[in-house]
Amino acid sequence: MTTTRYETDIVAWANEQAQLVRAGQFELLDLEHIAEEIEDVGKSEQRELASRMTLLIAHLLKWQFQPERRGRSWQLTIRNQRKAIQLHLKQVPSLKSKLNDVEWMEIVWGDAVYQASIETGLDNFPEACPWSVNDILIDGWMPIASN
Repeated sequence: MTTTRYETDIVAWANEQAQLVRAGQFELLDLEHIAEEIEDVGKSEQRELASRMTLLIAHLLKWQFQPERRGRSWQLTIRNQRKAIQLHLKQVPSLKSKLNDVEWMEIVWGDAVYQASIETGLDNFPEACPWSVNDILIDGWMPIASN
């Protein structure tokens, strides 16, 4: 088997590493890079959760602060993101702890406020999230319009 360097072609490298594992040739494995890739899987799952939460919260902000622009599209995005988050948490239960991580939620909130600001042109959003995580994720809950 030829060996591909991790830095040269990660896909070919990954396929070779998988073949080595299946063949029981553990002494030939690139353990340091395998460990990095395993850690990256966890980071990728966290990024997906953060991205979905950001999109959900940004739409909840738009719902609250632009009641005159509410529409089916926003409702569908909110509903679909809630469902996707619930499914993601079911598939990766260890991510639930992120929802209780104050620093992580502050970052997600900041990203959501930024996104909502760009999309609405508004800059009067709260500095901290006024809603509980349970409210954000519960099916059917919507924030009350701000005047």
